[in-house]
Amino acid sequence: MKQEKNYTISFVVDKSPAEVFDAINNVRGWWQGEIKGHTENLNDEFTYEMAPYHFTKQKIVALVPQQKVVWSVTECKLSFVKKADEWKGTTIQFDIHPEGEKTKLTFTHLGLVPAIECYDGCSNGWAKVIGKSLYSFINTGKGVEVF
Repeated sequence: MKQEKNYTISFVVDKSPAEVFDAINNVRGWWQGEIKGHTENLNDEFTYEMAPYHFTKQKIVALVPQQKVVWSVTECKLSFVKKADEWKGTTIQFDIHPEGEKTKLTFTHLGLVPAIECYDGCSNGWAKVIGKSLYSFINTGKGVEVF
């Protein structure tokens, strides 16, 4: 059986692992849309909505300072695909690793694989949200509008 490849993106920044960790957990700073709930502590739950296209609820299931942040997607409604709950049960993971004086961030959406309908649109969205807005937020303290 062929293993599907989960969506992943990485980049290196001239910031400390602590700065990268703190930026990830300030979700409102880089993920545009409406966010309700807390996004900083283990077991926090929050919703993200970009009406009318995207609604998800995430629970923070792992939080290792300066190393890792993991969200479990517990609810999902995507209006642009037939199976609106494609993200439900998927996991969003941020891995932080020092690289000399810099820090590498690897983002992986486990379960966002080419076999599901939203893969193209969602992976393109993540490329903008993570590769542009979160990258900018980590480096400048300001996320960028990507949609």
